[in-house]
Amino acid sequence: MKWFLQRLFAAIAAIVVVLAGAAALIQYQYSGEPAEWAVSNGTNALWMGHDWVDGGNGDAELAGLAPHIRAGEISDVYVHVGPLEYDGTLDPALYPEAGAFLERFRAELPDVRVSAWVGQRVEAGELDLSDEDSRARVLDGAADLMDAGFDGIHYNFEPLPDNGEDFVSLLAETRDAIGDDALLSTAVPQVEPLAGISFGVRLFAGKDKYWSPLYLKRVAESVDQVAVMSYDTAMPMEGLYGGFVARQTRLALDAVPEEVQLFMGVPAYPDEHATRDPDAETPETATQAIRIGLSDAAERRERFGTALYVDFTATDEQWAAYRDGWVSPPAEE
Repeated sequence: MKWFLQRLFAAIAAIVVVLAGAAALIQYQYSGEPAEWAVSNGTNALWMGHDWVDGGNGDAELAGLAPHIRAGEISDVYVHVGPLEYDGTLDPALYPEAGAFLERFRAELPDVRVSAWVGQRVEAGELDLSDEDSRARVLDGAADLMDAGFDGIHYNFEPLPDNGEDFVSLLAETRDAIGDDALLSTAVPQVEPLAGISFGVRLFAGKDKYWSPLYLKRVAESVDQVAVMSYDTAMPMEGLYGGFVARQTRLALDAVPEEVQLFMGVPAYPDEHATRDPDAETPETATQAIRIGLSDAAERRERFGTALYVDFTATDEQWAAYRDGWVSPPAEE
């Protein structure tokens, strides 16, 4: 028994040392000053809630949001229109005011592209993307949304497995359904921060939290835009979150082809749960980390920006922090 306990304590100590080393390595990523050119170039995105298409929001709400969109240099918005049914059907009754919203929005913000945000949980007993009939119904819904006047389709299925063929098939089929002139985009999970870590996370969580860089590249090659959901990271402190996002930015820049628009997610919501510390995951930390990660490139990438999540919880203070951190940060002395 004594021998067993000694071995057990030694193993635990080794794990603690490894975890401490990994934490130090992650936090180190959030160091140094970003380059002056690592700022917004006017290509950024915003996820918008369902109230815009079901009649909950109108002229007054748009008048309040529009100045934030302009000042935030938002070029693309993803407006929630779902969710899909578990069989892939999208009921048009979920977005009865889409036409009126699009007319109102384009009159106010004619240069901002509007994509329909479509999604559903993809787990046992829920939407099955391996089923051809379910995918066909998803495509029917996408075609209806394009007929309603949206500029494109933005998918957000969670959780999606790493190296999954079904999602790649859906993207190819969607492109055929909506045509080359329409925007096709998707929200994507975080990138595996260290090679091999996904296996352990999968064993512990029972699902993939991360995608490999190779799979992200493969998905990105099928779309016009990808938005990395660089929040809900389970990082418990500002330094760890900042280091994680800086690392995510570097990995995503390497994986996503230059001709594809890459957005890095910025959190602006109050939720606190097992995978999010709202005191660590802030717009200030996210934008600084993104700038640090971007600064590792030789020059400013044209098709690169941020995506703020989400309009209906973002406060005036968070919008200001986003602008100060990304759109027009103060010059370094």
